[in-house]
Amino acid sequence: MSSLKTPSLILLVAAGILLSMSIFTVNEREYAILFRLGEIVRSDYEPGLHFKTPLINNVRKFDRRVMVLDARPEFFLTSEKKNVNVDYFVEWRIKDVRRYYTSVGGQESQALQRLSRIVNDGMLAEFAKRTIQEVVSGERAKIMDIVQKMANRQAAIFGVEVVDVRIKRIDLPPEVSNSVYQRMRAERMRVAKELRSRGAEAAERIRADADRQRTVILAEAYREAEQVRGEGDAKAAEIYARAYQKDPEFYSLYRSLDAYKKTFRDKDDLLILEPDSDFFKYFDNAQPANQ
Repeated sequence: MSSLKTPSLILLVAAGILLSMSIFTVNEREYAILFRLGEIVRSDYEPGLHFKTPLINNVRKFDRRVMVLDARPEFFLTSEKKNVNVDYFVEWRIKDVRRYYTSVGGQESQALQRLSRIVNDGMLAEFAKRTIQEVVSGERAKIMDIVQKMANRQAAIFGVEVVDVRIKRIDLPPEVSNSVYQRMRAERMRVAKELRSRGAEAAERIRADADRQRTVILAEAYREAEQVRGEGDAKAAEIYARAYQKDPEFYSLYRSLDAYKKTFRDKDDLLILEPDSDFFKYFDNAQPANQ
């Protein structure tokens, strides 16, 4: 009995090994290529469980997700013949796995090398058309878009799709940085000077308008004051005239006393007049006029 179990066990193990060698799985993150004695047989596998012929077929799998090429910073010349140090990265993925394998032997390092050369050439061409100011700020997004499209067309030859090209940093040489800084400083100073001149112009205009309004207000106030003063003087003259008409002698005495009061306000005041002057007529004759 034991002699019969041993061959059965061996056959069962061999069948299990043979079955395991005949089955392979492909998930949604992978491409799979089926080879028959080194020749590509099939490359369009969907995710799931698949079968192959043991010892005759073999399978290689490749990542179908988006991968990143973090390129080494490179120096590029601008149209002004100035070097700029550009740090960038490329997002890419395998689009045609059969072409990818036949072109680069399925070696990711070779694909990255070719892709890096393509993107570098594109960057070199685009930077050579533009000034430092344009590559730093003005047309940076346009450069990335042009290089991405150009690299995508060329990378399609070896089955790769360039998803995106992004410039992380652009460093300028010290002398260029100083020159750019001085130009930016001069531009900011020009803008500041223009704003100050506009402010000074507005201030002069406001000040002139305020002075004009002040002159008008003072003139109107002076006119009104003179008018009120004239009306008051006229009223006073009218009152004086009525008072004088009622008792001329008393009015004359009152006016003289008022004049004495104003003249001799301070005890140190000194006034030299002739004794018979009209100014002292009420000192000489203090009696009423009817006596």
